[in-house]
Amino acid sequence: GPGAHGHAAGPAAPRAAMPSAAEDAHEFGALNTLLLVVVLGLCILSAYLIKKYKFYYLPESAAAIIVGFIVGGMARLVYPSREELQFLTLDADLFFFLLLPPIIFEAGYTLRKKQFFSNFWTIILFAVLGTLVSTFIIGYATFLLGRAGVVSIDTSSPMEALTYGALISAVDPVATLSIMGNAELNCDPLLYSLVFGESVLNDAVAIVLFHTFSDAYDKKEQFDSSTLPSILLNFIGVSTGSIIVGVGIGLSCAYIFKNTQLREIPKYEISLLFLFSYGSYAFAEAIDLSGIMSLFFCGIVLSHYNSYNLSSTSQVTAEYIFKSLAVLSEFFVFLYMGMGFFTGRFSNWNAAFIVFQLVCCLVARLFNTFPFAFLANLARTRKIPIKMQVVIWFAGLRGAIAFALAQNMPGEHRELYTTTSLSIVIFTTVVCGGLTEPLLGKMGMKLQHGYDELGEDHHPYEQLVPGSEAFRMNRFTSTTGLHQFWRHFDARYMKPMFGGRPASMMEDSDGQSGTSPRCSTPQAVSAAPPAGANRRSRSANGSRHGDEEDGGSGDNRRAAPRRVSSRKDGTGGGGEDKYTPPTTSFGVVELKETGP
Repeated sequence: GPGAHGHAAGPAAPRAAMPSAAEDAHEFGALNTLLLVVVLGLCILSAYLIKKYKFYYLPESAAAIIVGFIVGGMARLVYPSREELQFLTLDADLFFFLLLPPIIFEAGYTLRKKQFFSNFWTIILFAVLGTLVSTFIIGYATFLLGRAGVVSIDTSSPMEALTYGALISAVDPVATLSIMGNAELNCDPLLYSLVFGESVLNDAVAIVLFHTFSDAYDKKEQFDSSTLPSILLNFIGVSTGSIIVGVGIGLSCAYIFKNTQLREIPKYEISLLFLFSYGSYAFAEAIDLSGIMSLFFCGIVLSHYNSYNLSSTSQVTAEYIFKSLAVLSEFFVFLYMGMGFFTGRFSNWNAAFIVFQLVCCLVARLFNTFPFAFLANLARTRKIPIKMQVVIWFAGLRGAIAFALAQNMPGEHRELYTTTSLSIVIFTTVVCGGLTEPLLGKMGMKLQHGYDELGEDHHPYEQLVPGSEAFRMNRFTSTTGLHQFWRHFDARYMKPMFGGRPASMMEDSDGQSGTSPRCSTPQAVSAAPPAGANRRSRSANGSRHGDEEDGGSGDNRRAAPRRVSSRKDGTGGGGEDKYTPPTTSFGVVELKETGP
C-alpha cells in the first residue's frame, strides 16, 4: 500500500508542473490579446472624437501612433519581459500577408474609377517615373554620405543604398487622405484623386524596386550601364504580370458568380469573394510578382463586374466588411509602429542620419512632383495648378510599407535603416499629416460652395452635383477614341459574360444621373438638384462604387427602398417585384427591379 502510493507519487510531480507552464502561456496570450483589443478600441474612439470635434491637427493614424507610444512606454516600465516586448513588435510577414491585403483590396474595390482612370496617365507619371527618380536621388545621396565617412554603410556598391532609396520612396499618405476625405473641408476632387491614385500604385512600384535591388545586392552585382535597363525591364515584366494575374482572377470570380446561384446564399457569396481576392495576392507573391498590384486590379475588376452579380444584401455587406477590415489593419499597423520605439529591439539610432534622410525625402519628393506635373500639364485639359502641386509634394508621407520593408533590408546595417525609417514615418505622419489642413486652406484647395455633412466614409468628390462646375471639370473631357472603344467593347462582350450594368441602363457620358445595379430609372430628373441636395438623396443618386467610367455619378447600391408585393402592369411578366419610389429633396424617382 504505502510503497505503491509512494511509487505513484514520484512521476506524477513533473506531469503536474507541465499544465502549469501551459496555463501560464495561455494566460499570457489571453491578457495580451485583451490588451490589443482594448487599445484598438481606444484608437477607434480617438478617431471618432477627432471627426466629431473636427480636430484636423491630429490625424487618425497619428492618434494611433501616440496611443502606441503610451502603451509601449507603460509596458517597458511595468512589465519589461522579453516575451512581452516581443509581442509588441510588428512582424514583417504578419504585415505583408495579413494586414496589408485588406487595405489594398478595399482601395481597389471602393475606387472611384472615373476619377482614377481620367487621371491615369498623370498618376502613372507620379507613381512610376516619380518613384524611380526619388529612389535614385535618395539612394545615391545615401551612398555618397557613406563614401564621405559620415555614416557606416556598405560603400563597395550603391546597391544597398539604392535598396534603401526604394523602400523609403514608398508613399503612404493615410494621414493626409484621412484629412482630405472629411466632407466639411470640401477638398478639391482632382487633388484627392491624384494623391490617392499615386499612393496605391507607388507602393507597388516601391516594393518591386526594393526586391529588384535587394536581389542584385545579394548576388553581389555591380551597378553599371546595363543595370538600369535590366531593372526597368524587370519592373515592366513584374508589373504587367501582376496586372494580368489580378484581372484574370477577378474575371474568373465574376464568371463563377454570374453563372451560378450563389446569390441565393449571401454568406457563401462574401466568403468566396474574400477567398478570390486574397488568392490573387497570394498567387502573385508565390510566383515572384507584386501582390499589391495584383490585388488592387483584382478589386477594380470585382467592383466593375462582380458587384452586379451579388445579392442586394451582399452588395452592402461586403463593402462594409472590407472597409472594417482595412480600418482595423491600418490602426493595428500604426499602433505597432508607435509601440516599436519601446520594445528595445533597436539600439542603433543615428540622429544625424535621420535628419539627413528627412531632407533627402523632401528634396526627392520635390523632383518627384513638380517636373512631372509640368509634363502632365502639357497634355491635360484641366491643368494642375502650382498650389495643388505644393500640396501633392507635401502629401508624400512615409508609412507602414517603408517600415516593414526596412526590416527585410539585406546586409549588416539593417537596424540603422529600420530605425531611420521608423523615425521618418512617425515624423511625417504626426507633423506633416497634422499640418495638412492648414496647408489646404493656405493653398486654396477647399472648394468654396458648401455641402451638407456626410457620413464618415464618404468623400467630397462622391457627391459632385450633376451640372455643377466641379462636376463638369472632373468628368471625362472626351467620349471618343480609346475610351469610347472600351465602353462599346465592354458593353458588347465583357458584361454579358462577366456581369455588370447592362447597356440599356447606362447613361450618356454627361452623367446626369445614376442607377442601381439592378434598377433602372424610367425617367430622368427634370432639373439638377441644388448644391447639397444630393447629400439627402443618396437613395436616388449616391453610391460607393458605381460604373463611373460609364459616365454615371454613381449608383444606389446603398439604397434600401421598401419592397411591395405588386405586379407590373402591361408587361406580360409574372409578378415582377417593384420598389416604392424614394422621395428626394427635388422630386420623386421611380425605381423598378429588372430581375437578376
